[in-house]
Amino acid sequence: MKLVLASNNQGKLAELQELFAPLGVELIRQADLNIPEAPEPHRTFVENALAKARHASKLSGLPAVADDAGLCVDAFGGLPGVDTAYYATQFGYEKGDANNVRALLEQMKEVQGPGKRRAALVSTLVALRSADDPEPLIAVGRAVGEITQAPMGENGFGFDPVMFIPAFGKTFAQLPTEVKNANSHRGQSARQMVALMQERWF
Repeated sequence: MKLVLASNNQGKLAELQELFAPLGVELIRQADLNIPEAPEPHRTFVENALAKARHASKLSGLPAVADDAGLCVDAFGGLPGVDTAYYATQFGYEKGDANNVRALLEQMKEVQGPGKRRAALVSTLVALRSADDPEPLIAVGRAVGEITQAPMGENGFGFDPVMFIPAFGKTFAQLPTEVKNANSHRGQSARQMVALMQERWF
């Protein structure tokens, strides 16, 4: 079975392909089908993921899966949230992972003290059999940690180098890929999604 992934992010594709391995499905990036990115006008992860999945399914004719993920920082009232990918651009930097990390650390300079730097990486996955599927599958994963003072580790992407996970005493970027995938927000939502697909679709 082929599933179109409503994302052009290579890191996300590799991570999800591995996590979806138990289903025996092939994930195809929408970019490889010449499908443009969908607008993401909504303020919640679930609404944006649903919009992206519908768009990709409609234009490809295939079942689709979309992930909307982001960083929710307690000190910022849950922001940047759905604006995570463009976080750096609010502060005059170009869009990109490294600039996002830089902007976040600059904005959090004054946020100090126990528990004050708490944040969650959130991944909401939505899967549809068709663009008109009345029963989308929805899975949410959350990885809670603390924002470090400086990036640590070489693995992963996004905010992985500054997301310190107390249970491991390391950032996501310092963990081996298989450990990160087993515990990350996307790992959690993907495992839930695999279980939902096995139960409802296969």
